[in-house]
Amino acid sequence: MSVAEKQDIPQEVDLDFGASFERIDSWVDGAIRLLPNIVVAIVLLALFYAIGLLVRRIIRRQSIRRQRANLGDVLGGFVKWVIVLVGFLFAATIVIPTLKPGDLFAGLGVSSVAIGFAFKDILQNWMAGLLILLRQPFNIDDQVEVNGYEGTVERIETRATIIRTYDGQRIVVPNSDIYTNAVQVKTAYEKRRSQYDIGIGYGDGMDEACDVLRQAVARVDGVENDPAPEALPWDLAASWVTIRVRWWSHSRRADVVHVRARVVKAIKLALDDARIDMPYDTTVQLFHDQTEATDGDRGSQREGWPSPHEGPPPPRWKVQENVQKEGRQAATQENAQKNTQTDRQG
Repeated sequence: MSVAEKQDIPQEVDLDFGASFERIDSWVDGAIRLLPNIVVAIVLLALFYAIGLLVRRIIRRQSIRRQRANLGDVLGGFVKWVIVLVGFLFAATIVIPTLKPGDLFAGLGVSSVAIGFAFKDILQNWMAGLLILLRQPFNIDDQVEVNGYEGTVERIETRATIIRTYDGQRIVVPNSDIYTNAVQVKTAYEKRRSQYDIGIGYGDGMDEACDVLRQAVARVDGVENDPAPEALPWDLAASWVTIRVRWWSHSRRADVVHVRARVVKAIKLALDDARIDMPYDTTVQLFHDQTEATDGDRGSQREGWPSPHEGPPPPRWKVQENVQKEGRQAATQENAQKNTQTDRQG
């Protein structure tokens, strides 16, 4: 058969398997030739992986020694995978000698931009978590309030911070929200100040009430003596004089709540023993007679204003009756005058 006859004929299936076998044979030959390189690459990758594990363990050990185990977990895992990535790049250059490390790093830089856009939120939360662990605005077991959620910090992960609320719920807050928003750390300091407003009657002595309240609060279990409790006249309300009681206790939520309950009880008992009045809210409602002649006249109407010197204004019906009476009297006088004039002319 001639060379022309051996050429592929359009729209016909070529059943010659020789070319396929030759291609497979060339692949096998290439794999056999690269087998030493593949073995060396696998050994190198395993070595870098072992180095990454060792470095991670060292970082975690140092972090635990400095009481920052959470940071050791995150930072150690990051360093480990960076080392493994570098080992993978070196292994790839061994398997494919024509591949240059510079080309790999250049491709990695371009791909990292695409990966950064694709995983923007994940990387943002990861970086925020790492910065939180490095700067330590709060620690594990601190009680914080963020985005309206309040509770105890259980764990700081690479993506989110786990908070256990006081009623036993778990809140997962993204690290980026914590890093970009205000966080109130309730247990940042050992002591926390609380306050409670109480009203006493206007007829009671403010100085006596303040002394009674200070002594009562100072005897409550859990209230700190330094700084000492305070009782300050705070407001002149409509029905009472407001006294603000302030005291210090341990900053943990359980201590704050229980001490507050004991303080409120002590305040009530102390004021009762001292016979100091705690008045109810007094409301004064003023009504005016809508039948008064001055109804609607804000300058004369008695709605919260003192009564006029000449007495209260008469009812509207009385005013109308007087007007009618005056009208009849005037008409009578006018008729009498007309009759008198007629008699004189006659």
